[in-house]
Amino acid sequence: MTDGNGIIRISDDVVATVAGLAALDTPGIAAMSGGISEGWAKRLSGKNAQRGVSVEVGEREAAVDLRVIVHYGVAIHDVCWQLQERVREAVQTMTGLTVVEVNVKVEGVQLPDEEPEEAPPPMRVR
Repeated sequence: MTDGNGIIRISDDVVATVAGLAALDTPGIAAMSGGISEGWAKRLSGKNAQRGVSVEVGEREAAVDLRVIVHYGVAIHDVCWQLQERVREAVQTMTGLTVVEVNVKVEGVQLPDEEPEEAPPPMRVR
């Protein structure tokens, strides 16, 4: 972007952080997913809001991809629609970039008795 005074370039990391924090603030989202590793989803808290977020940032536009874990019992489609709207609004408001797409991949469901923090898979043999 140019504003008459020079060029403004917003880092991919900044856009990813804004999107990740907006995602974590969405009701129904339990955590961001770092992807599947060794057969289980790594769940992450707000300490690393960029995990589970991929962005592509141009001069005027941005595209966001999110990998999330939802709470059990929520209407996944409704939560994801709200997630898309919140992320789009947060990124556009804070950066001035036009968000052309927000893609959501639900990678897990957090059951009521599960802890949101990372836990190793249970041992099968003792």
